[in-house]
Amino acid sequence: MGNNSNMVMLGLVLSILLFSLVSSAAGGEGLHRIGLKKFNKLDGHDRLAARLGFTDVESMRSTIKKMILQYYLGAPGDADIVALKNYLDAQYYGEISIGTPPQKFTVIFDTGSSNMWVPSSKCYFSVACYVHNKYKSSESSTYKENGTSAAIQYGTGSISGFFSYDDVKVGVITVKNQEFIEATKEPGVTFVAAKFDGLVGLGFQEIAVGKAVPLWYNMIEQGLVKDPVFSFWLNRNPNDAQGGEIVFGGVDPSHFKGEHTYVPVTKKGYWQFDMGDVLIGSKPTGYCAKGCSAIADSGTSLLAGPTAIITQINQAIGGSGVVSQQCKSVVEHYGQTILNLLLVEANPRKICSQIGLCTFDGSHGVSMGIESVVDRKERELSGGYGDATCSACEMAVVWMQNQLSQNQTQDKIIDYVNQLCEKLPSPMGQSSVDCEKISSMPIVSFTIGGKTFDLSPHDYILKVGEGPQAQCISGFTALDVPPPRGPLWILGDVFMGRYHTVFDYGKSRVGFAHAA
Repeated sequence: MGNNSNMVMLGLVLSILLFSLVSSAAGGEGLHRIGLKKFNKLDGHDRLAARLGFTDVESMRSTIKKMILQYYLGAPGDADIVALKNYLDAQYYGEISIGTPPQKFTVIFDTGSSNMWVPSSKCYFSVACYVHNKYKSSESSTYKENGTSAAIQYGTGSISGFFSYDDVKVGVITVKNQEFIEATKEPGVTFVAAKFDGLVGLGFQEIAVGKAVPLWYNMIEQGLVKDPVFSFWLNRNPNDAQGGEIVFGGVDPSHFKGEHTYVPVTKKGYWQFDMGDVLIGSKPTGYCAKGCSAIADSGTSLLAGPTAIITQINQAIGGSGVVSQQCKSVVEHYGQTILNLLLVEANPRKICSQIGLCTFDGSHGVSMGIESVVDRKERELSGGYGDATCSACEMAVVWMQNQLSQNQTQDKIIDYVNQLCEKLPSPMGQSSVDCEKISSMPIVSFTIGGKTFDLSPHDYILKVGEGPQAQCISGFTALDVPPPRGPLWILGDVFMGRYHTVFDYGKSRVGFAHAA
């Protein structure tokens, strides 16, 4: 591809979301575990997939893109432990099965929503349904009809379908007669390249579409777990095969160090609680001095907050908009070449293909990722963001043509195009950073329950690739949630990876401790 390193940078954030392959076993301490796994190595395709360009795919949008499935909307005594897979520290996903005999699905375990859904065999016109496992009610002896229609609008996509009932197995326990949505429509590209089939919401029933009873509620009601508690351990080591674990019915002491700090749930729906001030390099920002609201959301890859403070954080760590940086990189490496070609009256529509950043379809440039058979998978996973280098090149051509028509000097033209690059907005507010400066970046801290929870640069910077081709993205993304739900901080996997998180339904509280 024309400029792999730029494409990778572009891509990143998403992204993203969690899902897991359930390889569960009863632990010696009486816990049933569901483990999470991750990809051990990132090749060129994985790096591209991590770009923010897509729903999930993007791993990051998940991104890598769900980056925001948070506005969603719309045997007794044992704990169940579900193994999770980790995709580029952006998606953690696990496996469940539905029906008799069991039909397997990979799902996101999402504390930021409350419904369960999987693609239906009755989904005929959505591409996403053809690239994921589909539930076939006719093949299950425990299926019960419901038929009530349902629709959910997420931040990066939507699904619609109808409710059904069937038995659902999570780890080694089986929930009887669980209500879930058979998705018959998954429009757009959001779910096409996602590494999960569906989603299991672990939020409160208050935000469940159709007032459906969440899977977690039925685990408790049917006496399948000892304690009304579940906990997340997300392994942020990209070299480990195990991505983490969800423990239903308790906590695993090996997953954390020290004691948990608990704060009460202030508003049921999300796992929402009060948070104190945010500090950058030990200096209070004052933004939350009088308190802010926050939610712990396993379905969000990054850490999202109000634009005003996220901008301060990203400025402090030297972050710049990935689109702006992508554009400026094209100008830096190809600007003079583009100018020279325009000066010799080359066909403007073919210039970007001539320099290898696009292919030419007869009328205009097309991303190299679209035409290359080898790279097609990358493009699918990136949700289209891989086209950014090509798009940046074509914008530069137009801008330079305009300036040449005004008889501007070459230096002025390059300066002018760079200025325009700086004005380009960053989709979903993400920023890229200089990988070589990670060690000098500040600690960013959050005050919860009167205690300070620090995130080091290695916690909040997402690195894609190794060596000179590595790209680094800020784990902080801007998101302004309007009243009455907002303003709101969303502590996603960037935070939960550093801090083991307990969701205590019985005592209506959330707890955080250093992850082991």
